[in-house]
Amino acid sequence: MTIAALSERAERMSASAYFELLMNLTKREVKGRYSQSFFGIAWAIVQPLSAMIVFTIVFSRVANMPSDGVPYPLFAYAALVPWFFFSNSVASGTLSLITYRNIVTKTYFPREIVPLSQVCSRLIDFAAASVFYAGFMAYYRVSLGPWALMVPVFFGLLVLFTVGFTMATSAINVFYRDVNPVVQIALQLWLFLTPVAYPLSHISSRMRWLFVINPLTAIVEGFRTSLIFGRAPNWSVVSVSAAITIVVFASAFVAFKKMDKYFADVI
Repeated sequence: MTIAALSERAERMSASAYFELLMNLTKREVKGRYSQSFFGIAWAIVQPLSAMIVFTIVFSRVANMPSDGVPYPLFAYAALVPWFFFSNSVASGTLSLITYRNIVTKTYFPREIVPLSQVCSRLIDFAAASVFYAGFMAYYRVSLGPWALMVPVFFGLLVLFTVGFTMATSAINVFYRDVNPVVQIALQLWLFLTPVAYPLSHISSRMRWLFVINPLTAIVEGFRTSLIFGRAPNWSVVSVSAAITIVVFASAFVAFKKMDKYFADVI
């Protein structure tokens, strides 16, 4: 569906039809990303898989990074799947309001639908990578335990934090276009400040607080402990992550709604 058609539909919609607009924008993103790609949805698997291979060579083989007794590829991939969902959502979502300037400037609708559609489009990638990871666990003969029921909780925290952060960066980028390159650099650094390639237990007590206040720490660690180790997560770290995630989402939503009245004039 073209942007002009989306704009025309937005003009006719009622409150009950906003969900349809979200789905149309999401479908447009997914189709635009994979329709003329040779590998198609396989890229959703290739990205974390290639990072896992590099991490295995550099951190496991060269640096002898511990993986708490499980195969390092399995250890790393469990964290890379949620990480790439977050980073890809933020990377594309930051530019989303500028990309869809035609419908943002021509008609009224809840503008948060635009960055939200970017996050929703990445759910396809997350699902594809998760299916591959299930096969990965079967290959290493790792079975699920009762703590795997916690995975939806960590997934919910992941989505909530991703949506909040993406709304914030997309709104600020409307007014300051250099936000996008800053976000790209920040994401590169953020990866190494999140226990993706290494366990949180490997961090010294002096530096541990810096990782605890990173909401993604509890999320990636939670996926690993629930799926691979079959044990309870670190509840104190999860509590901090949940509190920060809620604050980030609420603050971003309020700020977004205050700024969106100026989007049409600035874009």
